[in-house]
Amino acid sequence: QVQLVESGGGLVQAGGSLRLSCVASGLAFGNYAMGWFRQAPGKEREFVASINWNGVSISYADSVKGRFTISRDNAKNSVYLQMNSLKPEDTAVYYCKTDRVGRTYWGQGTQVTVSS
Repeated sequence: QVQLVESGGGLVQAGGSLRLSCVASGLAFGNYAMGWFRQAPGKEREFVASINWNGVSISYADSVKGRFTISRDNAKNSVYLQMNSLKPEDTAVYYCKTDRVGRTYWGQGTQVTVSS
C-alpha cells in the first residue's frame, strides 16, 4: 500500500522560508517521479514542481520559479520542497503526488500560510 506523508508546513511571514518534506512507503521510491501540488481555498489543485526518479529532470510552475527548489533523497524515500521568498498568494495546502502502475497517489497535505 502506497503512502505519502507530508510535513513542514506552518505559518510564516511574507519573505520567509519553509521546507516541506514528503516521505513515501509501499513503493520502490527510487523508480518513480514525484511532484508537489497545492490547493488554495476556493481554487483547483495546481502543479508546483516535479522531479524525475534520479533528480536530473525538474520542472516548476512559472509562479514559483526562482523561489522554490524541489529535491529528493532516494535513500530516505523522501522528496522535499524548499520554499523561499514566500508570498501571501503561496498560501495553500501542499500535497505530494506520485503515479504507480496507472494509479495516482496523494498525501494528506500540509498547510502553508503566508501572512502579509
